[in-house]
Amino acid sequence: MDVSTTLWVLTILGLGALIAIDFFIGRKPHDVSVKEAGIWSIVWIVLAALFGVGLLIWGDSQASGEFFAGYITEKSLSVDNLFVFVLIMAKFSVPSHLQQRVLLVGVLIALVLRAIFIAAGAAVIANFSWIFYIFGAFLIYTAWKLIQEARADEDEDDWEENRLLKSVEKRFGVADRYHGTKLFIRNNGKRIMTPLMIVMLAIGTTDILFALDSIPAIFGLTQDPYIVFTANAFALMGLRQLYFLIGGLLKKLVHLSYGLSVILGFIGVKLVLHALHESGVHVPEISIPFSLAVIGGVLVVTTITSLIASKKQAEREAAEAAAEVPAAKSGETEKDSVDA
Repeated sequence: MDVSTTLWVLTILGLGALIAIDFFIGRKPHDVSVKEAGIWSIVWIVLAALFGVGLLIWGDSQASGEFFAGYITEKSLSVDNLFVFVLIMAKFSVPSHLQQRVLLVGVLIALVLRAIFIAAGAAVIANFSWIFYIFGAFLIYTAWKLIQEARADEDEDDWEENRLLKSVEKRFGVADRYHGTKLFIRNNGKRIMTPLMIVMLAIGTTDILFALDSIPAIFGLTQDPYIVFTANAFALMGLRQLYFLIGGLLKKLVHLSYGLSVILGFIGVKLVLHALHESGVHVPEISIPFSLAVIGGVLVVTTITSLIASKKQAEREAAEAAAEVPAAKSGETEKDSVDA
């Protein structure tokens, strides 16, 4: 897709305006209700859909299909990222009314960092077609690693700060408590950061790790930097509302890692086939409509099986709890008889 400098500028200005509106609406710290999160989640999804339709009308079906495939992939990967965001919020004991501000600024930092990643990735791809082999192999490895972690059934109950955060804390110092929405305060004449600033940096910089698999994944669906950037932008900008909307449902998506591993593995194979094709090897290439069908189908199946598994687990736990009650009462009755 041929994108002019003017279109790039207008797109960035438009996204900036949407972010400003989002910030203005959520400028006052408050607890986000499920209703509010649901409404704004729908708004962001509708905006993404309208953008995709706009590409179809003023661009072409190829560009539109690539956008939707990329957007759905990035959105599904971002849901997995929410697990880590929950751990970060718990690690720093972020007050509930400040969490929306943390996510808004953290996601903005992530968007800027991803733009840098995308620009670098596009430059490398334009000059070195063999990078597709590396991207493909990395995604296949990541898919295998996700399956191994899911089969290990290990719950991540902690999150460790990265070296960047530790160095920043050591350099500037951190207050011992939150001071509303202030990011810096004066303490004994020295300007130090508040925990709120640290959490924002944690959310934003942690996304660098997420970008290591999401950026190659979307480049496996499209090599158009404009589509890669806009798909990432729309997926990230709705992340804050998604956090509050499905925060309580995250633990029920027990098969999410398996679904994401299938998607990443599929895109990895697609990248390898594309690389072989670019090298002159006659191999079949996977089309965007087929990719979109696979990604959507995997997510639907994963969600359904996760909810079924979670329901069965809840029923087993309820049955075990019910069985323990009579046993406990029986023990108390026997004890009373002996005392008598």
